[in-house]
Order: sequence, then structure tokens, then C-alpha cells
Amino acid sequence: MARKHEFTWRLGVVYLIVIIVAGAIVVKALHVQIWEGEEWRSKSRAVSFKDFEVAPNRGDIRAEDGRLLASSVPYYALRFDCVATPDEIFNKGIDSLALCLSRFFKDASASAYKKKIVNGRKAKKPNRYLLLNRRKVTYTELKEIKRFPIFRERGTKSGLVLEQEYKRLQPHEDLAERTVGYVSEAEDGSFEGRVGLEGAYESELKGKPGRSIRQMMSGRWVAVTVEDPVDGNDVITTINVDYQDIAQSALKKQLAKFGASSGTAILMEVKTGDVKAITNLVKSGNDYREILNHAIGNAAEPGSVFKAAVVMALLEDGYVQPEDTVDLGNGVYTFYKRSLHESSKKMRGKVTVKEMFASSSNGFSKVVNDCYKDQPQKFIDRLYSFGLNKKLGVELVGEGEPYIKYPVGEDGKKAKDWYGTTLPWMSIGYELKITPLQLLAFYNGIANDGEVMKPRFVKEIRHGGRVVREIDTEVLNSHLCSGKTIRQLKEMMEAVVDSGTAMNLRDAACRIAGKTGTAWIAVPGKGFSGKREYRATFVGYFPADNPLYSCIVSVEGVRHYANVVSGDVFKEIANKIYSQLSVNMDDVGCDTLVEALPVSKNGLKDDFLVIYDELDFDVEDEKVKEHDWVLTTRENGEVVLEPRTIIETLVPNVKGMGLRDAIYLLENSGLKVGVSGSGMVSKQSLTPGSKVRRGSYIQIELR
Repeated sequence: MARKHEFTWRLGVVYLIVIIVAGAIVVKALHVQIWEGEEWRSKSRAVSFKDFEVAPNRGDIRAEDGRLLASSVPYYALRFDCVATPDEIFNKGIDSLALCLSRFFKDASASAYKKKIVNGRKAKKPNRYLLLNRRKVTYTELKEIKRFPIFRERGTKSGLVLEQEYKRLQPHEDLAERTVGYVSEAEDGSFEGRVGLEGAYESELKGKPGRSIRQMMSGRWVAVTVEDPVDGNDVITTINVDYQDIAQSALKKQLAKFGASSGTAILMEVKTGDVKAITNLVKSGNDYREILNHAIGNAAEPGSVFKAAVVMALLEDGYVQPEDTVDLGNGVYTFYKRSLHESSKKMRGKVTVKEMFASSSNGFSKVVNDCYKDQPQKFIDRLYSFGLNKKLGVELVGEGEPYIKYPVGEDGKKAKDWYGTTLPWMSIGYELKITPLQLLAFYNGIANDGEVMKPRFVKEIRHGGRVVREIDTEVLNSHLCSGKTIRQLKEMMEAVVDSGTAMNLRDAACRIAGKTGTAWIAVPGKGFSGKREYRATFVGYFPADNPLYSCIVSVEGVRHYANVVSGDVFKEIANKIYSQLSVNMDDVGCDTLVEALPVSKNGLKDDFLVIYDELDFDVEDEKVKEHDWVLTTRENGEVVLEPRTIIETLVPNVKGMGLRDAIYLLENSGLKVGVSGSGMVSKQSLTPGSKVRRGSYIQIELR
């Protein structure tokens, strides 16, 4: 009985302990679930899930006709899931796959690739993310790779795992490279625009990131997009790719010919201020490259090209008229023991103001000094009224600060940097600074009958082909000076070419008006006492009778005059642009037409070669040896073929093509085509270079 009692007591104790332990477990479970639940759930998610930012596609920068200037192109890292492919498929195809990889990458033998993959598959812990090669491949290369054995299997059986990233490329390479700009890595690892249009329109181009969750499933991370990224907008510039190529090629050839240190050329549309071409070349080794945007940032002494502003001031203040005569004496002008000499023997004795301007006479130093010596403030105020002391306010970072001295300081006394020689020296373009773009805007204002336009680099912001925002033209000065002064200046600028310092431009395809300027470059620390090197500039517009384009060409580090160095570049630009314009030459004021060549559509290279061979026309096809589709231009009496790149995933640019070629390309891209008109394609409803959505409708207009 005692034993039975003892057994019952022990059983009760055990039962009580079990109850207590069970109760403790329940209490702990409730505590974990309720009070510590969120903490443990977050830890669980950290193990099973990972949050990642999904980068948006950066918007494109495009030329005025939609051609790409900068675009984010996808590249892919190839990885292999070593256990995803069934044994039967793997064993049958591994040798062929290894051989294909070896031939494609050309960096290792087929046996090396096979060993790498097999080891990854047979390892104690098989590699489900094996990197096949460090080199990333393009989309076109990826399509080829997906035809390799094993990789061509459907679904996960292929074992192919892709890591996609985007690289910023400029399809036209160095054309307007510095103006387009570049992107660089930020502190957070993302990429952002730093200079040029990439930097100026960073907020438009970058887009909005999305969010992705990667969940661990069956030993590998699987990505699930939670919030889609918003791709960046496209920036549509005013740049004309063909004109840009013309300007850059002409400038580069001339720099090499004269061994110059650097050069700049800018082409602007007179009525709008649209910058159609801008190139900045600096000597780098044995070649010339775009390194700095001198056109926008380099404020320097302009030399005699500043005389247009000087004469404008004299005319506006009523001190001279074009036909007034000035006695230049023996052509030597002395101011405070410093002398200026005429470079032309014609500038002696009595000559007219118009002749002085045409021959770029230093006699303007005498005229300005005589008129403004006792009232220099009046002269500078007049220059300031032209806006020459102000920045243009362009959106690109780094615009140079113009520098025009003022004779009176803030204390009301004579400024410390104003000397007796300042006024005559400023009258010939020294002791002041201005950038090439600022100077061109002033001359463009003369061509535009006194209305100064702000240089425009971008005309539209688009998203998915839809216009989000239009950037209007902007007038900086609606009344540069009187209409009479504008007309007189235009006549004098025409005289520069007709009978003055730029007579070598008289045989251009169109009449040109402008001004030469050869400025002696001061050597840092030595002033003007060292070896003479010049900044040779020609700035003007064409055609003279009905201005369409203004242009400036400035070359540094030469020992020749501006008419020879920069003037010839200007003439080549004008000639080639007019050979491309499909307008009536008489309507735009051209007196001399280039040699007639048949109008050509853009299209298939082989068709052109057959036709031109039959017609016995000279054809330059060096650039298109490996291209099927081409653009045609006319240059120096021959037809030049330029490559037209066709990318399967992008809407092709069919402007300038015949109907047959246009329909062939568009339908092969998966688009449904509507047609109106006849002739060659002049318009297309979908933006060239935008992503193709198969089955979408595109309307093309022919004329």
C-alpha cells in the first residue's frame, strides 16, 4: 500500500512537471508570436527574401531626326545552372557546347570549358550560378549563343542564367561627343550624367527606379518585380548628324594640315538659334579628339572679329557712316608709346570706313580713340547694350564668363585696370574676352535682322515616342540695333568676301558674308614676347542674301591668317550643306550651283552600286564595305555612301527611302504599315530608334 502511494505521488510530480513545461511552451509561443513576432518575421524575410532596386532604362539622346546620339545598350553576363539540365540532354550536348563556347570567346580550349562546367555539376555542392566568361555579350551575340547545344533547350532545361546590365554608348562615336556628354558612377553605385547634355538633362534621362524581391527557392534566388521602374525620357536635340559630320571632318582635316593645337566650329540656324553642329577638337598625340567644350567654355581675346561690334557702336552713336573717309596716314598708330601697324599696304592715306572693315584695318583703334577718348563709358555702355557682357544662359554646364572692362570702378573713380591703351586695344579685339558661342550668337543676331536668339540644343522631351515637353526658342535681344545699322553692317560683311580679307571664299556654292580675325595669342608668363601663334577665326552666315545658317570657325596654334585657315573650313561646311539641301537654290540666294548629280533615295547598297556603275558616276563606298543599307550624299562631284544601321529591336529610320525598301524593313520589324503619297519617305509616325512593339501600326508619308 505504501509502495502504491509512493508510485502515485511520483506520477503526480511527473504529471505536474509536464503540465508546467507545456504551459511554459505555450506561454513562450504566445510571447514569440505576439510580442516578438515582428522581429522574428523580419529575420525570416531577411533569410528568405532580399529587396533590390530595379534600375530604369536611361533615356536616349537623339539627333533632330531621331537618330541616336547616346543610348543605353543591354549587355549580358552568361551564367550556367549546372544542375538544371537533365542528364540525358547534358551528356549528349556538353562536348558541342564546350566547342561552341571556345570558338565564340576564343580565350580557352573546348576541353577547358567542358572541364569547368562538368566540375561545377559534379561538385559536392553543385554550382547553380557558374560564370562562363567574364566578357559580357551584346543582344545580337546573345541570340547566337541561344542557338548553342543545351542552351537552345526550352525553359529551365537550358541552364542558361542571364545577368543584364546597360552600357551607355554613342553610336556615332566622337560626333559632338563633348556636347552630348557622358555618365559616370555616383557614390551609390548608380550612373549619372556629369557633363554636356547628359548632365544638363539628368533629371529627365535617369527615370525612376523600381523594386524587386528575390526569394530563395530550391537553392537559388528567383526575382519577382514588386514595383516596375519608370524609364527615363528621351531628349531630342537640335543636332543634325549629317551637318555635324561635315563640320567635324572639315575642321579635323584643316587642323592636321596646319598642325594646329585646337579648333572649334559651330553651325547655328539663323531664325531659331538651333545649334545644328558643334565640334571641339584638341590635339592628342597624332590625332585630334573632343576633350573640352571650348565652344562654350573658352572665353578668349577674339581679335578682329570683334570689329563688327565696334562698327555697330560707331554707327549707332552716329560717329561714322560706311562711305565716310578716314585719313590713316602711313598706317602706324601710336598710343602712349605703343604702336599698331597696318598689315595691308592698301590701308594708307584716305580710305572709307567700309574699306577699312573689309580689309580689317587697325585704323579702327584711331577712330574709336578719337570718338570716345573723353567718354569711354559711352562706348562700353553701347557694347553692354548689345549683351556682349552677359552669358547666354545655355543649359550646358561651364559657359565661360565674357569679360569687357568698364572704365569706372565701384567707387566712381577710374578703374584700376583701365589704361590709356585700353580703348584702342579693345577696338581691335584685345583686352576683352568672349567665347565662340557668345560671339556667334551676336553675328547670328546681325543675320537675323537684329533679333538675337538664345542658342538652343534641345527642342523636345519625349517618353515612348510621345512629346512630354517642347522647349521653345527664346529671344535674348529683340532689337540689337537699328535696322539701318543692320543693313549697313551686312553690306560691309559681304564686302569682306567680295573685296576684302576673305576673297578666297568668293567661289563658294553660296554667297557668304562674314568677318576674319587673326589674334596673337599671349603666352602665359611671357605675354606677347614669345613665339607668335595665332587664333584664326572666321564668323559669318550664308547665303548672304537670305541667311539660313550662321557659323563660326576658330583655330588656335597656327601661324597663318584666318581667311586661309578658318575661312576654308567655313567654305567647305557651306558648300557641303548646300549640296544636301533639297530646296530651290535660287530661293535661298545661291549664285553658283554645285555640279548636278541625280537625286538618290536611301536604301540597299547593292542597288545603288549597280545603277551608278551603269550611269558611270563616281561613288565613294569605303565606309559601307560591311553594311547592306546606306544613306546617299553628294560631295565634290561624286556620290558618297554612308552606313545606315538597322537594329532588329528598334524602329528603323526609313526617311529618304523608296516605298519598296521602307515596307521591307518595317514589316520585317513586325510593324503594320500604312502608306500615303508618292516618291520617297518624308515622314514616319513612329520615332526612329524607339523600341519595336510587334504588331504596332506605323504610317509613312511619301512625297
